[in-house]
Amino acid sequence: MSWTGFKKSLNRAGTTVLQKTGQIERTVDREFADEESKYRAFEKECQALQRDSKQYQDAMRTMTITQARLAETIETFYGAADRTSDGAMASHAFKSAVEELDGGIQRELDAPYRTTIMEPLGKMNAYFPVVNEHISKRNKKLLDYDAARSKLRKTIEKPSEDPTKLPKTQQEHDDAKEVFELMNDQLISELPQLLDLRIPYFDPSFEAMIRMQCKFAEEGYEKMSAVQRYFADNVRDDYAAGQLDAQVEAVLQEMRELSICGAN
Repeated sequence: MSWTGFKKSLNRAGTTVLQKTGQIERTVDREFADEESKYRAFEKECQALQRDSKQYQDAMRTMTITQARLAETIETFYGAADRTSDGAMASHAFKSAVEELDGGIQRELDAPYRTTIMEPLGKMNAYFPVVNEHISKRNKKLLDYDAARSKLRKTIEKPSEDPTKLPKTQQEHDDAKEVFELMNDQLISELPQLLDLRIPYFDPSFEAMIRMQCKFAEEGYEKMSAVQRYFADNVRDDYAAGQLDAQVEAVLQEMRELSICGAN
């Protein structure tokens, strides 16, 4: 930081302290405060959207990977019992189906998801530090303006014997006011425009997410439906009637009666 910059920072810190003690009047701009509040909410929502979208992508990958491990274990169970049984063939078909789904996620969803969702979110969030820097500069210029206004008021109230002091103080006030109002008006004008652009900007990403979810669901349904043909036709009816639950309970009861399960 240059010496001039250091002096400005020191003067602004002093102005902030004097404002807190009521010795310098603080400018309150309701219009800017409203626009900044809306912008801050938008910034927070975009950051959360980027984080949650990444978690969603990770969750999809985790689900298919875990599902593949489950399928492998299930196939081991059935294969060890009877490789020619309907259950063994169903478990093998299930394993093949989830492996195809896992591969499909990597081939058909990962890259499009990054391109249509993660990258646009990243680009939007990259603008916030730039906008925040403009807001920070505006706030610094406001402190300069408040300090110049206070100095001018005191000079008017207590005239100096130096005839050049009042014109000089007036000029400093006018310059500070002009710089502040220029930055302030720009932000008041452009912050709403930035927020208005969020819908057309995110529309393609939202549509892409829905299409990818539909594609994943449709492919999953198609592949799992193919696995169902290895089960007896009455299995679905038995499940709806609660008979499968009774079968499971009967097997559990047999297990409880084994001595190694602690029944005896």
